[in-house]
Amino acid sequence: MSPLPIKLDALALAKRLKRMPSEHKGNAGKVVLIGGSSGMAGALLLAGKACLHLGAGWTMLEMLDPLTAHAYLDQPELMIGHTSSSADERLSETKPAVVAIGPGLGKSDLARAWLDAALVYPMIPLVVDADALNLIAESSYLLKALQERNQQFPGQTVLTPHPGEAAALLESSTEAVQANRLEAIENLVLLTQSIVILKGQHTLIASPLHGMVECHAGNPGMGTGGMGDVLTGSIAALAAQGVRHDLNLWEASCIAVELHASAADSLVNQGVGPIGLTPSETILEMRSLLNKLL
Repeated sequence: MSPLPIKLDALALAKRLKRMPSEHKGNAGKVVLIGGSSGMAGALLLAGKACLHLGAGWTMLEMLDPLTAHAYLDQPELMIGHTSSSADERLSETKPAVVAIGPGLGKSDLARAWLDAALVYPMIPLVVDADALNLIAESSYLLKALQERNQQFPGQTVLTPHPGEAAALLESSTEAVQANRLEAIENLVLLTQSIVILKGQHTLIASPLHGMVECHAGNPGMGTGGMGDVLTGSIAALAAQGVRHDLNLWEASCIAVELHASAADSLVNQGVGPIGLTPSETILEMRSLLNKLL
């Protein structure tokens, strides 16, 4: 029988992100987010907006769709480029502090090439979401690359599956995952050797190095497209700042999950939602709550 998880209580860790007057963008880290294939640019833009508003020093989007790889007028702070097939070279040139891959990624050969490059890029925190998870589920080669990354760099990769993506990784069904979420996340950690965030009501977080925790915040208004992309961008932003502010990927992930759910609850308490609650509104509320915690 799986041990019961403890309640997630990580927001006090956010105090470590308080900035000294002399700090600059280099202290807040450079994040590269990869995704945005044809018809799915919005997913990467939402992840980028979350990353920007949660404090990353640079937010750089590698957009797979050339038709949408241009300056985003509503958010000119986002640095948007068109991905090329030379993913390894691009990452070597950019030298990110954190990479996040998955929002709107799709399953093209180009998507696989970028995921392969992200999995072998050394040392730094890596956030894996959405179609990046589905690609790993479909490829023993990519799964092995993920496992080898975690053997070489323990605690430096986080996966953020919803129940359907978890089921694909476990070669199971969404219904089976939901019927026993504790067992599912334990099996995901065992399979991937990663930090795993199993999203859904009472999101669970576990890793090979930490006991399981459960988020008690959140509401049904979060069940809308784009909320997961916001979480991915938020984890990346906090992890990037954590490089210079003594916050590891596990801690950044825990803060992001609790902050995300708490922001949604805060908005509902203000009369915004749950019906019609949007990811964009949640990003701004997360920023407000984060700054109050410093």
